[in-house]
Amino acid sequence: MTVTEALAAAVTLGLDRLDAQLLLLHALQRPATERAWLLAHDTDALTEAVQQAYLTLAQRRAAGEPLAYLVGSKAFFGLDLQVDARVLVPRPDTETLVEWALAVLPPKASAGVPEAPRIVDLGTGSGAIALALKQTRPDVQVLAVDASTDALAVARANAASLGLVMDMQLSSWLQDVSGRFHLIVANPPYIAEGDSHLEALRHEPRQALTAGADGLDDIRHIIGQAPAHLLPGGWLLLEHGWDQAASVRELLSAAGLEAVQTCRDIGGNERCSGGRARQR
Repeated sequence: MTVTEALAAAVTLGLDRLDAQLLLLHALQRPATERAWLLAHDTDALTEAVQQAYLTLAQRRAAGEPLAYLVGSKAFFGLDLQVDARVLVPRPDTETLVEWALAVLPPKASAGVPEAPRIVDLGTGSGAIALALKQTRPDVQVLAVDASTDALAVARANAASLGLVMDMQLSSWLQDVSGRFHLIVANPPYIAEGDSHLEALRHEPRQALTAGADGLDDIRHIIGQAPAHLLPGGWLLLEHGWDQAASVRELLSAAGLEAVQTCRDIGGNERCSGGRARQR
């Protein structure tokens, strides 16, 4: 089987050409950036071992398993993150949350800002948000929190691989977290139980996806806890479903936060909402 024949076999299984190419590069143990190499070597014969590894990967992808799990990594905010079935696959829409967080963070410590900004990332999963913030703002103190020991293991591995230092804690949202922060950020579960989209996400951890009948149970919990953990003027920023912004804004306002607003993602959907603790 040649490179061209292998790619055609994957497309026959229902894969798009990009996924087929990335899986073949992975089976060949070549970087994902070498798609041009496949074109230049389209008539090269594959070894039997590579053929079998590739076809197995292609079949798993055709069955709905995320590409990131199959190749073991996912790019997010310029970082190459290790991911597997213990955590959600980071999505490009979540970069909206990172960009907003960077915009509201206090400036670097100076005479007027005597301490480094403190951030807590709730439900950190692979550590994507926390690591993106730490990479962009090395001066901040970041605490990454998750209720899953498996998820924290993935986040720790990513932090070590990237050479980024941050604290990590096992906790259900803010339950066991002490102190106050300049910023609380979270991408919590927000899909309603029984939502038809869950079938397409069946390979990802369900506890990181769903949150009650309307998908807002965990968001309500976080908003209820957050005011006691925000410094004056500190922000709470939350990712949510495309149709949940109005409900989340109501919850934020009811909790006493001000400057409540929503940001849209790259697709134009209302993706993140947040509010600021009152200045004292």
